[in-house]
Amino acid sequence: MKKLLILSLISFSTFAFAQTVNDVPLKDIDVDYVQIIGTGRSLSTKVNVEIDFGQETKSISFKNGTSIKDEKGRNIKFNSMMDALNFMSANGYAFQFAYTTNDEKDRSIYYILKKNK
Repeated sequence: MKKLLILSLISFSTFAFAQTVNDVPLKDIDVDYVQIIGTGRSLSTKVNVEIDFGQETKSISFKNGTSIKDEKGRNIKFNSMMDALNFMSANGYAFQFAYTTNDEKDRSIYYILKKNK
C-alpha cells in the first residue's frame, strides 16, 4: 500500500508541473503540427505567444485559452519568438517554417512546428 501511495504521488507531481494549453498538457497534445503565433506587447520587448493546434476556441471570451500556461495556471511570458521556439523544442516539437503578417495595426510572426515522434 505504501508503494502505491508513493507511486501515485510521483505520478500526480508529473501532471502538476506540466505546461498547458486549454488545460491540456503540452506534451499530451495529440496532433502532428502546431502553430505558434507571436505578437508584440506595447511598451515591452517581450512577445505574447499563443498556440494553435486546431482546438475549439470560444468566439467570445474574456480569458485567452490559447496561451501557454505554467504549472500555476499563469501565462508564460517569452522574451522573443526564439525563446518560444526553444521552449517548444524542449517540449518535443521541431521547427518547419515561419511567415509573418504585417498590417497597419498588427505585426505577427507565425512558426509551424511538427511534433517529434
